[in-house]
Amino acid sequence: MPNIKSAKKRMELGRKWAARNRVSRSRLRTAIKRVRQSEDPETAEARMREAESLLDRAAQRRLMHPNKAARIKSQLQKFIKTTSQS
Repeated sequence: MPNIKSAKKRMELGRKWAARNRVSRSRLRTAIKRVRQSEDPETAEARMREAESLLDRAAQRRLMHPNKAARIKSQLQKFIKTTSQS
């Protein structure tokens, strides 16, 4: 346990941000799963817009590497394209 007041404050802030990051990552994972579970292309497109927004936000806030966010968006677009063709 820290003895210095500023160290205690930083610890508390770290806990707060960790909780906030956990919520954001959970929302992101759920959005990605919803895109992959979509049956029709229209629903998939709507869910994709939401997932793209969350991915961009996560990359901007450095919850994940920007290249990883781009790669996931690309994979989801490819998935939607293949499901709409069949």
